[in-house]
Amino acid sequence: MAQVLLLFGGRSSEHEVSCASAVSVHDALIESGHRVIPVGIDRDGSWYLADTSSRPFRAEGRSVQLNVPNGTLRVGSDEIEFDVAFPVLHGPYGEDGTVQGALETCGVAYTGCGVLGSALAMDKDLTKQVVASKGIATAPWLTIRRKEWDADPSVCLNEVSRALGYPVFVKPSAQGSSVGISRVSSDAELKEAVAKAFRYDSKAIIEQAVTAREIEVGVLDGPMSSVPGEVVVADGWYTYDAKYRDDSSSFEAPARLSKEASKRVRDLAEQIFELLELTGLARIDFFYEIGTRRFLFNEVNTLPGFTSISGFPKVWMASGLTYPELCDRLVDAAMSRHDERGKLAVR
Repeated sequence: MAQVLLLFGGRSSEHEVSCASAVSVHDALIESGHRVIPVGIDRDGSWYLADTSSRPFRAEGRSVQLNVPNGTLRVGSDEIEFDVAFPVLHGPYGEDGTVQGALETCGVAYTGCGVLGSALAMDKDLTKQVVASKGIATAPWLTIRRKEWDADPSVCLNEVSRALGYPVFVKPSAQGSSVGISRVSSDAELKEAVAKAFRYDSKAIIEQAVTAREIEVGVLDGPMSSVPGEVVVADGWYTYDAKYRDDSSSFEAPARLSKEASKRVRDLAEQIFELLELTGLARIDFFYEIGTRRFLFNEVNTLPGFTSISGFPKVWMASGLTYPELCDRLVDAAMSRHDERGKLAVR
């Protein structure tokens, strides 16, 4: 069994979600027989050896340093050995290729997607461009940048009315957990929503609202897809509060789809996993249009919510894989990929 460096917390707006996810991953890894070294990253980017008696975990404790480029982990004068890193860092500075790049520089094995896949999947606009270029349907969208908006908002407003119409969703291009997202139905609301999105990113997307069910598919190396799951929202749309702070929504796995529809969306998920050069794991989200019964690609999460009640573990449990087995498989896959990379010529 491996010694696993569990990284959680982070500098993003999803810090609290990560701290909750880390508890479930920690316990599952322990149950699988691994030794776990829990290291929390606070909002300023400092690393700490965490006390696992606090639940959810907190990014506090004895100071930790990961030395670059030799990859040694030090707590004070002590050096702690580990075999593989397991990042549970949602959002920017963790899910976007930054931590993955640091681990690559140190020659450290780690779970999940690499630098390229992580960075690409984090940017909703670029992900949509790549997926759409291969003929995979997605909800119509426009991209705006802060400097363009500041120069002349009317150009964007006119384009939204012409190309998309209302209602639309406004989203920061590189965020997760519905942070910074708004549903708007007028020019006045759009101005407020764009300002909100630009709090988190210098690029935003404006996406046409569709009448559809929200379907999620988990994918592991292979690629191998899970049964689809479905987000069931009682009212409105899947906000941050609906995900984490109240019980106004639920998640069903498997989703109530025909065998043909289930196979179709799983095939699409596996295709997108390979298209975006993803490795390790991803949750790939779709809209299932009510009228047309076609799947529209929505987005990719390379480090999805990982609590025991999150969608990603649930679709795998519905596929016959227990939570500890899922975490154990991710560790084994990470070490195998690391060994394969080590065989490549570098000079």
